[in-house]
Amino acid sequence: MGKGTIVLAYSGGLDTSICIPLLKERYDYDRVVTVAVDVGQRDEEIDIATKKGKKFADRHYTIDARKKFVSQHIFPAIRANGSYEGYPMGTSLARPLIAEEVVKVARKEGATAIGHGCTGKGNDQLRFDVVIRGAGLDVVAPIRDLNLTRDWEIEYAKKHHIPVPVKKDKPWSMDENCWSRSIEGGKLEDPAYHPPEEIYLWTVSARHAPDVPEKVTLEFKNGIPVEVDGKKFPGYELIQNLNKRAGKHGIGRNDIIEDRILGLKARENYEHPAATVILLAHRDLEALVLTRQELAFKRMVDDKWSELAYKGLVYEPLYAALNAFINTTQERVNGSVDLELYKGSVRVLGRSSPDALYSGDLVSFDSSSIDQCHAIGISHYFGLQARLAHNLKNKKVKNNKS
Repeated sequence: MGKGTIVLAYSGGLDTSICIPLLKERYDYDRVVTVAVDVGQRDEEIDIATKKGKKFADRHYTIDARKKFVSQHIFPAIRANGSYEGYPMGTSLARPLIAEEVVKVARKEGATAIGHGCTGKGNDQLRFDVVIRGAGLDVVAPIRDLNLTRDWEIEYAKKHHIPVPVKKDKPWSMDENCWSRSIEGGKLEDPAYHPPEEIYLWTVSARHAPDVPEKVTLEFKNGIPVEVDGKKFPGYELIQNLNKRAGKHGIGRNDIIEDRILGLKARENYEHPAATVILLAHRDLEALVLTRQELAFKRMVDDKWSELAYKGLVYEPLYAALNAFINTTQERVNGSVDLELYKGSVRVLGRSSPDALYSGDLVSFDSSSIDQCHAIGISHYFGLQARLAHNLKNKKVKNNKS
């Protein structure tokens, strides 16, 4: 008698596809139920996962979580200027939500375990495991547990007549949601290897981008983008709009050496056109409406928020506390930012806000609203201790010479 039912987080790719027969052959499960969670992948990716899940698994679910992903994970990331080692996070934001949706199906199917296709060298294993174990369910990870290699997986898939888009000469591993797309594996693992254009799907090369700049105006309300060029969009549609517009200008590519949670350095390639534009505009607007003290402290909060989000620790109490602080600051992050998209770069042209702390009258050289003489007293004391220390140092040097 087998172990009953196991639910598998399913993408339709090589790793998760071979997990279906492996869970029966090596782990003795009677039924494998697959779950594909739509967080903004391309339609063809969801279609492939759905068709393959229905064909190879005992039962399949496809769950549309796009709006939930935007409202519960991307919006908080925008407010927190969420980035890790210089790039906008995407994959890490989606993993906790995917795991939660799979847990719901496991409860419905009466399963006591959840499987996933993560390796033992990456970050996703931890992001999935912490949510699954938090739900009181067992974790089964065949790729990690059996120490499988990419070549072995490809041969195993062929033996089981499982079609996969991966080839030995181009074994790219790709992950996609509406906020970000990652590409890794194969020759890309070599930091010196020059990535071919074929790995990019959302962005064009800057050299092939239009020769004419494009202007875009983003309107924010409570730290969230709500309008593009004066037209209101729901969050998901707004992101997709900017992915296309910024992507055709070659904006949003990152090729970095990333420090994974386990300490391994990895070469990662990313595409995130909309994220690049939105985060730049958001940070710029914050500089207009938040105080110096708020900005300085929030940079520390944003860094810690990003660290927790990168690790998938959304159940950490500190994560909720940081969000509470961030949300308070965002009550005044309202206004518009004008940007220019051109040849792989985006720059701010101007910004305005009803909550701006900027005063054109007070800062103007042509205004007498502030009596400049009032600064004389401050100037006498400004840097007093540094001046004293500098003079003392010079005095010692002079005495030593004499």
